[in-house]
Amino acid sequence: MPSDASDRSLDLDFVRRQFPALSEHHPEWALMDNAGGSVVPRQVHRRISDYLERHMMQLGASYPLSQRAGAQVQLGHRAAERLVGAAEGEVVLGPSTTVNAALLSRALRPLWSDGDVVIVSELDHEANVGPWVRLGETGVEVQIWKLRPDTADLALDDLEAMIAALATRATGQLRLVAMTHCANVVGRIHDIPAVAERVHAAGAQLCVDGVAYAPHRLVDVSSLGADYYLLSLYKVYGPHQGLLWGRRELLEAARGQNHYFIDEAQVPYKFEPGNVTHELSAGLPGILDYLGAVDVHHQGAGEDDAEGADALPSRAALARTFARFAAHEVALAEALLDFLRAHPKVRVVGPETSDAELRVPTLAFTVEGRKASELPPLLDARKIAIRWGHFYAERAIRALGLEARDGIVRVSMVHYNTLAEVERLTAALDELL
Repeated sequence: MPSDASDRSLDLDFVRRQFPALSEHHPEWALMDNAGGSVVPRQVHRRISDYLERHMMQLGASYPLSQRAGAQVQLGHRAAERLVGAAEGEVVLGPSTTVNAALLSRALRPLWSDGDVVIVSELDHEANVGPWVRLGETGVEVQIWKLRPDTADLALDDLEAMIAALATRATGQLRLVAMTHCANVVGRIHDIPAVAERVHAAGAQLCVDGVAYAPHRLVDVSSLGADYYLLSLYKVYGPHQGLLWGRRELLEAARGQNHYFIDEAQVPYKFEPGNVTHELSAGLPGILDYLGAVDVHHQGAGEDDAEGADALPSRAALARTFARFAAHEVALAEALLDFLRAHPKVRVVGPETSDAELRVPTLAFTVEGRKASELPPLLDARKIAIRWGHFYAERAIRALGLEARDGIVRVSMVHYNTLAEVERLTAALDELL
């Protein structure tokens, strides 16, 4: 169904047919727990299966079979670079964001002196907090950029006050600020370019956790201003891998985490000990295959649909697809928020708007007189999948005063969810609350 470029409607029947879990295996389920991991389109299945069947060879040898296998794995790197708008060689692939963040912290520590300062966000998933906090055991000073409990948000004014206080000290240089692009517990999007400008003015670097942002918006590392960016590819419709992007010169300066004989100039390999998981990396182009198929289905074929690298979709095609996702997700978020805002027993935690500039359709709420753990199990029998807890942002839940209530109830939708599923959820909540 080709359409005008200004039409951002999304053909949900086409989209859901691309996901076997939705269209074939579990069509009766409303899967609304996607912030923990999305289901995978058939394009990714095919790429992984094809590699295992045809290319599962040792890499790096001279014989043609090895060369072809290596090309498939390298295409995974090219696809990951295309996905985030990175230059060649700037993307590290690892088993998870938690592992990649820990690796980065170890790689940067030798460049810093005892007494130097790292600021971490209280709103982040622990993956982008714990590794930096652990550097406190090595002589680095760690400070906490606290969230504002009334809004469950990070305020730039608070960070600026911390930076200003550090500027008056005679010792201890601010080295890095670690924060989230989008809060995984409340779906709030933060203004990364504004933060990056302030952090760089202080002579420090910015490490951004984009895990909760990347499934909903097209990441463009070239325009964000961050120095390092982390995301989980298994939450962006791919296999279980993590992506770490860094500016090339910064990755070259950081200390390698591979074998001692791997040269410091060998980026990204010096940060991929044991190499990448071959079949999963070979599956990564399938993410772009899917995103490109959505664009072609709605837009029709165009001259910029693919750009080299085994005809991976262009950034322009990816941007059109994510624009459609965002427009549909606004409708999903508004439909659920409309119910939650009106219910007398419910408090929305985080933004109460569906504005695409301010949030993604990851919504958190509490219910008066009930623990968060009580509600999701009641929906299991209705085949509605949501979740409760702290979602590895335990520091944030504690700061919000919700620890004793078992955290929050979280509904995390993505573009393949439907308004009919939201209606099923709100009808069930209306009955149960």
